[in-house]
Amino acid sequence: MTSTDTKTASERITEEVCSWPGVSAGPGRRGEFAFKVGHREIGHLHGDHAAHYFFPQEEWAALKEEGRIVPHPVFPDRRGPAARRIEDEADIADAIALMRMNYDRILAGHGLPAEPSAGPPLPA
Repeated sequence: MTSTDTKTASERITEEVCSWPGVSAGPGRRGEFAFKVGHREIGHLHGDHAAHYFFPQEEWAALKEEGRIVPHPVFPDRRGPAARRIEDEADIADAIALMRMNYDRILAGHGLPAEPSAGPPLPA
């Protein structure tokens, strides 16, 4: 039995996504578990069964046509908000890949956020 056999989907996704430089993760305001780069969200999980994202409209349309996402259940008529069901190994891998797409886009446009400072310098 490997370690991946004993970890849940959300644990495996969290472990991978949090290994990327600049990513923070934690509970959100609506019961989700969100992944962020600085203040920009790259996606969030609802337990082990669903991942939600936001994509630019053209990218959203291409991903939907490929069958990789469906419209977000709260915003079914909007292009951008997206959902991905997580049921098997392929879904886990794709949930991570979709977060990586958002991560790479954020870094390309904004770079890594500055490390939080330890506070103002002490007087000499």
